[in-house]
Amino acid sequence: MNGSANGHSTLGAEAMPAQDARVNGGSTMLPQIHEALELVHGAYSSNESRRQASLFLEEIKTNDEAPYHGFTLASDKSQQPVVRHYALSLLEYAIRHKWAEYSEEQATALRQWVLQLSQNVSPEDPLYLRNKTAQLWVEIAKRSWGAAWIDMDELLVQLWNLPGSVVQKEFVLFVLETLSDEVFNGDDTVAVLREGALSKACVEIFTPATVLTEAFPNRQIGTAVRCGEEGWLVRLGELLNQCLETDLYNNPQYQSCAVKALAVYKSVMPWAIPRAIASASCVQQMCKSLAASSVAVQLASVEALHALYCRMHFSDEEFLSLVCPMYRSQMVDLLRKLYEWSVVNPNDIDDEKYLFAKKFSEMMSNLGSFIEQKISAIPEDCDLPNLLNLFLAIAQSPSFVISIPILVTWTRLLRSDTIGSSPTMTPIIAPLLELCSSRLIRYESMPENSDDPSLVFLLEDIDTIPERHAFLGNYRRYCVTIIELVVRQKQSEAIYHILGQFDQSVQHLYDGQPPFSVEKYSKTSIPFLRVDAHFTVIEAALKGYMKWRSVHGSKLQQDQEQQRVAIENNLEAWCERLLELNFEDPLIRKRALQLAVAFSTNALDRKVGFMLKVLEHILMSQPLERPELAAYTEAVKELQSDGTYELQRLASKMPDQLLDVYEQLEAKVNEIIASGRLEAKRQTSYQTFLFTIIHRATNIDPDLRLRKLQGFINPVQQLWKDPQLEQSITSFAGFCDLLGLDGVREFLVSRRVHEIDNWALYQLDAEGQALQAGLDERLKALPLRTTKSFLACSTEKVEKDTSAYKISCALWRDALPVILPNLLKFLSHAHAFHNPANWSGLPPEMRGLVGRILTDRFWQAGISEGTKEDFYARVTGTKSTMEGFASSIRGSVRAVREACYSMLWCMSRLDVDFYGFSELPGPLAHALFSDAHCLSSHQLIGLLNVVRLMVDDCPVEVRGHFVPPILATCFAQMDAKISSEWEKLAQKQVSQTPGDNLTEEMKEESILRQLTHTAVMMIGGFLDPARPKIDPQIALDVGKDALANGSNPSSAYPTMRKFCLTSSTILEPLLLFLAHAIRMRDGRCCGVVLRVFRSIIPDFAASQDSPLSSSIREFISTDVLKACISSLNEPYFVDLQKDLAHLIASILTHYSPVTDTPRQILLTLPGLQEKSVDKCIDYIMRPGMQQRQQRALVLDLLRDLKGVSISEQGRISKSVSTARKERSKMQQEFLKEQPQQTQQADNRRPSPSLEGVAGMFDT
Repeated sequence: MNGSANGHSTLGAEAMPAQDARVNGGSTMLPQIHEALELVHGAYSSNESRRQASLFLEEIKTNDEAPYHGFTLASDKSQQPVVRHYALSLLEYAIRHKWAEYSEEQATALRQWVLQLSQNVSPEDPLYLRNKTAQLWVEIAKRSWGAAWIDMDELLVQLWNLPGSVVQKEFVLFVLETLSDEVFNGDDTVAVLREGALSKACVEIFTPATVLTEAFPNRQIGTAVRCGEEGWLVRLGELLNQCLETDLYNNPQYQSCAVKALAVYKSVMPWAIPRAIASASCVQQMCKSLAASSVAVQLASVEALHALYCRMHFSDEEFLSLVCPMYRSQMVDLLRKLYEWSVVNPNDIDDEKYLFAKKFSEMMSNLGSFIEQKISAIPEDCDLPNLLNLFLAIAQSPSFVISIPILVTWTRLLRSDTIGSSPTMTPIIAPLLELCSSRLIRYESMPENSDDPSLVFLLEDIDTIPERHAFLGNYRRYCVTIIELVVRQKQSEAIYHILGQFDQSVQHLYDGQPPFSVEKYSKTSIPFLRVDAHFTVIEAALKGYMKWRSVHGSKLQQDQEQQRVAIENNLEAWCERLLELNFEDPLIRKRALQLAVAFSTNALDRKVGFMLKVLEHILMSQPLERPELAAYTEAVKELQSDGTYELQRLASKMPDQLLDVYEQLEAKVNEIIASGRLEAKRQTSYQTFLFTIIHRATNIDPDLRLRKLQGFINPVQQLWKDPQLEQSITSFAGFCDLLGLDGVREFLVSRRVHEIDNWALYQLDAEGQALQAGLDERLKALPLRTTKSFLACSTEKVEKDTSAYKISCALWRDALPVILPNLLKFLSHAHAFHNPANWSGLPPEMRGLVGRILTDRFWQAGISEGTKEDFYARVTGTKSTMEGFASSIRGSVRAVREACYSMLWCMSRLDVDFYGFSELPGPLAHALFSDAHCLSSHQLIGLLNVVRLMVDDCPVEVRGHFVPPILATCFAQMDAKISSEWEKLAQKQVSQTPGDNLTEEMKEESILRQLTHTAVMMIGGFLDPARPKIDPQIALDVGKDALANGSNPSSAYPTMRKFCLTSSTILEPLLLFLAHAIRMRDGRCCGVVLRVFRSIIPDFAASQDSPLSSSIREFISTDVLKACISSLNEPYFVDLQKDLAHLIASILTHYSPVTDTPRQILLTLPGLQEKSVDKCIDYIMRPGMQQRQQRALVLDLLRDLKGVSISEQGRISKSVSTARKERSKMQQEFLKEQPQQTQQADNRRPSPSLEGVAGMFDT
């Protein structure tokens, strides 16, 4: 043994350094420590004295005699707990920071002191002192257990077996739990570097000896670290059994002990050998704990079971022993009773029960997933019918947070044909459909004062609106999936049930609600929400039916074919009845129209007669607007707009059928247009409807098709040839005159708009209204919207190598040279309009108005005041005010700008007919970016999207000519703009005053985060190693050409990643932006950037060097490394510290052999010694070093520079209600938008002082 039997040190304090100092200065040190602690914790101490005392106490820790004083004070039970806690921190500092400096004798003495303190813990000691002592035990174990310290397990067993109080057992339990967490989940450097030895030792001491022998019959037994044959899993079970046999409700000490034992189970279950878990009857003990008379014990048991069933894979034998016991009748009955007991009242939530119910649901979800995995291995004595009924009951919980994990399980179960077709499922299908149908109502649109239990729970569980919307979106997604899967399994039975539900509901649409009224119209009325939910159910059923039909295809058996015909006949009859229903609500009519088109283009695609009825319904449905009723009129416009969109869907999906009645359609469209009731936008939509039929039809003569299509395009082309148009856009002034913007400046100056505080209250006079109307008329007269519409019809959803695509290229080939030059001028002027320098004629005091006028108004969930409907109502209500006038100005410019973006993207789909212009890249880059810095963050997102699309579509053979000038300019502009916006934001947050408009600032911050994310994701896409080399169709064409030339098609062109990384023109601004992004306070974007850097670092460490590689390597070794260290120092980035350390380790690993720059940068950091830096680099570069170990080494090297999170700066004990608000990993996933993450502003805090980092890199 390494220690004496009683745990006392055989060496004593004399083995520690500076024992003479202890004699000489020790007598004065202890009183000074007492005095300093009194000042720190005294209520009446001054801030300065408290600061000085804290500095003194920190300095003591570095003193050589500190460990002895720590042991002396901690051993003295007469000392106050706060003094003893500080004393333990002296020992902790010595272990954590000086252990490597101690000799074997000194380390043994320090260990003996900790052992003595551990042996002497007593019930009178506060829990935090006992836990702190146990933590010291773990710290020493991480450093020496299995090497210099062999008998740790024996000492733990000795403590465990001490008679009397359970305090020693609780102490051992804390050691075991913490040791398991640190070794298998922690990032402590010492534990990570010794992970192999420590993990092996943990498995050794927890596993029964017989299981080790059975599981590893050929293992080589090294150093014996275990004590006894049973192992800790067995001892834990025995203790737990003893605790459960007492009256836990009246024995808090045994209750606490049981909770701690289950906490060890929770920590161990993810890594313990399954056979050992079974041999030690762990599942049985956890199940027994579920029935305990203590909520705390039950909750701990559920968490331990959850940890076990989070394991992804069990063999059949392990499944039978660890999972199947939960499926047996007695256990299912207990689980059902537990769930029923945990149900709470939404208006009076029992926090403990509700927290238990959430954990219980997640555990049951994982338990249910094994049914689908192991259905063939489940024995007959398992009670699956009642278990599935329990799953249904939990899914029916009014709390969506409890319900959603089980919905996930149902989606997995129903994907199995074996389970879905099982007779066991038959009685469950109807209530499951009923549940999912009822939950598809849009709860986010319901009034928050509703007494609906589900909404009450939802508002209690999820505070922010964006998270609530994302959660409900995910919840509906699972409901829709379940409906789809049920219909795939049950077809007609499920479909008729769903349609019957709607038929019954529509008869009672306004029951309990006021009758429909256009005067009191609401877009979120309860009748609309009900119908919307029903239609969503029917759409899900349609998807399920189509999947069933597509899977079987032409292989339908005779009875299945008969079933298909019968279903589709019934669906047609139902849809016809739907079209006959006379809904007064325009939005309900819109949803009915969408549903009818969906049926027509999917399940009823062979029913031409029905499609024509739908078409007639759209063309004849022209509800009257009521201009005096804004809400109702807005709904009517939505219906009209959607009607034209649905026409386009029909034309693109069923062009051949529509071609047969084309002449009649043409006559009807011309009649509607001639009536004069349609605005220009809808007229164009009707024309593109006819255009799409001709363009997509396959049974038409090619020459006739081209002539008809040219009949649409030629008039558009002629508009671009108008000499007056060409003359107007040659100058910025002419552009303004063309749009009617020339009179705006004079009007603003004459009305002294800069002196008007609230524009929304300033009513426009006749001149202002005339100017406003002129803006709209001038915009309609431009060829932009019409051209955009026809280009979109020609290119969107048109695959290359199809006849439709070839026709598009031929159709626009002659038009592009006419349109493109003027299009770039339009775009350039539209961007220039945002530059205040171009607003000549404005006095200096009014220059600030430009930004205010051109800043878009938009609604953001969780930030903007009121609902989206309230926002639109405010916008509509201010149309005749100065605010409405400003909206018209920016609306005109925005329409031009966005039409240009759309047309450029559509043109880029035309391949070399667009990219083949050799002189295009320069003027295009100028038009896109010359004034882009004046655009707002919101506007730049659209610009970046079109740039990404154009680069993605660029043919590889012209990529070298087209892409570099575009991306180089883009990245340089984005870097300047985004970096400056983050700097402005930081300055605002530092200088906030109570009168600031925080709502506007939060909107700006949120949009800036979205812009930054768009930029970094675009770069991530370009540099993605998994990105296809080139578009598959392009690859086919290139391959043909390459083979014809006798070359290798696969190596003809580099990947987009390699293209960017080998082009200095692109790479330099790209890397500058990414380096700056590491310091931008957006965790999501910073995480993406760190991953991008990790992926590209190896590309510049190649042995075959080049000047570019060398310069990039030096840049990363200097600027990027500095940025990483600066962010590592900042508390905001505490959640990214592992990623930052990972990148730093990558730089050291790949570049240290080639350049000394990373080492020199590290040596400039305050407090880092050359020896420590060299040792870290040496360890990191050792062969076989894992990434986790490299990361831990970096974090340890920079431990004194790491930022500390708010939670770590001062831990606060949590109440049960606070714990209930905390979210598990599963719950966090449900709060993310799919596929995109929720956009929201982070908590607003002032930027922290960076004084501690400012001088880091001074040389």
